[in-house]
Amino acid sequence: MRLLGIDLGDKRTGIALADLFTRIASPIEVVEVPIARHNGADLLKSLVVVIERELGPIQSAGEVVLGLPLNMDGSAGPRAKMVQAFGERIAQATGRTVHLQDERLSSVEADQRMAQSGLTHGQKKSRRDAIAAAAILRSYMDALAE
Repeated sequence: MRLLGIDLGDKRTGIALADLFTRIASPIEVVEVPIARHNGADLLKSLVVVIERELGPIQSAGEVVLGLPLNMDGSAGPRAKMVQAFGERIAQATGRTVHLQDERLSSVEADQRMAQSGLTHGQKKSRRDAIAAAAILRSYMDALAE
């Protein structure tokens, strides 16, 4: 089964793909649609297009893993509640299961992976969110294996 990971951001949303058989997660793209535009409707439409393109028709196996921004103490603040609500919107719009996965430190992992890459600051910034989405998928798959 394929998994599509989402690192939801205010301006950019990272997208990654993983396969449960190979257990490989790869960053694929960044969607540059602000979440605030039209109360998230524009971003939702863009994500539905990506989900259908990458996971196939609704009848095919494939689920979504959405990064949940918990506080460092594990509690859910306002941002986490907003992401939970957006996850429900994704599930309704796509008919797919949406899993929430703790994303604490996923951006730190992304920064560490790019530290010695030789990329410019702008190139790193444009890839960071997709790499963070891949980190979220790896974390989700690791939790399944436990």
